[in-house]
Amino acid sequence: MIRTSFHAGAIAAAVLLLAAGPAAAQNTRKVAPERLPAYWTLTNTQVNADVPNTGKNLDQPGCVAVTYMIGSNGLPQNVVAAKTIPAGDLAQVGVSIVKDFKYAPSGVNRAAEPVLTYYVVGFNMPEDPAKKAAIYKQCALPGYQTT
Repeated sequence: MIRTSFHAGAIAAAVLLLAAGPAAAQNTRKVAPERLPAYWTLTNTQVNADVPNTGKNLDQPGCVAVTYMIGSNGLPQNVVAAKTIPAGDLAQVGVSIVKDFKYAPSGVNRAAEPVLTYYVVGFNMPEDPAKKAAIYKQCALPGYQTT
């Protein structure tokens, strides 16, 4: 009986934590990628990517916009591919890259407060800077603080 009661209490606590998670994320500052260094510094010197052997549009120029929250521990949380240009199977690669990021607080964020941001991963980019910029622009996401 005690075991069942403890289990029910643990479930209730988990439900409360899950309910608080989205509410906390709604109050978290949304920071555009170009402003992120004022809050968090990427400390990785390399990352690992989970690249599929086959899939749709793996060899096409494109990008994936990956949204995530940097938690107070400097690790990405709630990592999601928000936009993939062109549609295909590169989304999972972008997500795997971002999940491997590690950050340290910087600038105005000495207290290590979490922020929401996104990262654009480019694939098979053309050499031409104008063509490359046009592809990256397609993966820009609205609603993130730029100032």
